[in-house]
Amino acid sequence: MKHLLPTVLGITGVAALTLSGCAAPADSGPVTITYSNFISNDGNEENLQAIIDAFEDANPDITVEVTTLPYGDYGTAVQTDLAAGSVSDVFDIEYANYAQYQANGVLAPIELENAGAYKPSLLEAYATGGVQYALPSSFSAVVLYYNADLFDAAGLDYPTNDWTWEDERAAAEALTDQAAGVWGDHQPVSFYEYYKALAQNGGEFLNADGTAVAFNTPEGIEAAEWLVGKSGTVMPTIEQGQGTPDFDTNLFKDGKLAMLHTGIWVFTSVADVPFTWDIAVEPGNTTQASAVFSNAVGVSATSEHVEAATKWAEFLTSSDAMVDIRLDSGWELPPIADDAKLATYLEKGAPANRQAVFDSLDGIALPPVVAKGQAEMQDIITEELIEAQAGRKTVEEALASAEERINAVIGG
Repeated sequence: MKHLLPTVLGITGVAALTLSGCAAPADSGPVTITYSNFISNDGNEENLQAIIDAFEDANPDITVEVTTLPYGDYGTAVQTDLAAGSVSDVFDIEYANYAQYQANGVLAPIELENAGAYKPSLLEAYATGGVQYALPSSFSAVVLYYNADLFDAAGLDYPTNDWTWEDERAAAEALTDQAAGVWGDHQPVSFYEYYKALAQNGGEFLNADGTAVAFNTPEGIEAAEWLVGKSGTVMPTIEQGQGTPDFDTNLFKDGKLAMLHTGIWVFTSVADVPFTWDIAVEPGNTTQASAVFSNAVGVSATSEHVEAATKWAEFLTSSDAMVDIRLDSGWELPPIADDAKLATYLEKGAPANRQAVFDSLDGIALPPVVAKGQAEMQDIITEELIEAQAGRKTVEEALASAEERINAVIGG
């Protein structure tokens, strides 16, 4: 599953679900709590179950019932549950959604037993007014995967951490052989790739107070051209399947793709390919900027078992069992502060250059977040860039249209 994470809409209507202000009673006796997630979908269901088993062994009076939904269905399902007052005791959220959830009373305050277990920057991202309302469950980075065998066959040097866009472009052109069905590069044409490319080119997506976009600039146009210009040259077109689910990963696994921009969550699915592969930090243009995604879990403000739910949320996000399972499986990175525990990540096998994951944190591009219209903003820029990719608009026309449409949504 790609963790280009969903933004849940329509939660302003659930403000009535807030707690009345009285503290939830302590749980006594056996209880069952529910947990809805998207993070384990498509390959990590067994890993999540192993964490649940370890939690239930340590807490025999608490049973966790889990619901796992695919990425595409999760946002709608949670929105429906919130409106109906039937949301799970614990549920997945992420950075772009947190502020809206918190403002509308969806999340119960969390009293942590060990706040020092977490990376401070990740923990603080889910706190408001000094109160913790959600717990980071993982973080992951987007890196550049490459097929070393294709590079060797072409006599090209492997990507390095100091590569630029021009280095990537030159290698992609040399590695593309359309007659043989081999492509040099793949990078989705989407909001999540555009804001990152914009940062790599020294631009900004939003103005300082987040009330209007700031991407319709020479830097923004160049970043859009960088993405759109790959289509049909070094990357398949929409008509050839580009943009369909898992197309890029499958192309890489088939040995038909030399370079792939995607997250470290793909390690597991490409682990057994019959060729040598590795990763590097994504190239930048004027600067290095890597996308870092943070998942989190919140406890529902309407839960009847806040204490038990909080225990599960904290175990899921900071326990040694969780750390070991995540690192052993390559299932994103745990949000813990103990670097000694994370060091074992470098010794887990392919890819050989796992250090690139930590190197990518030296230059982070966080998703732009607005107070209202987050999903619309993301959808609009993706729609307009795809119009340019399909040749129905120029890049300049697409960005001008996106600017007008997004400003009407976020500033009106």
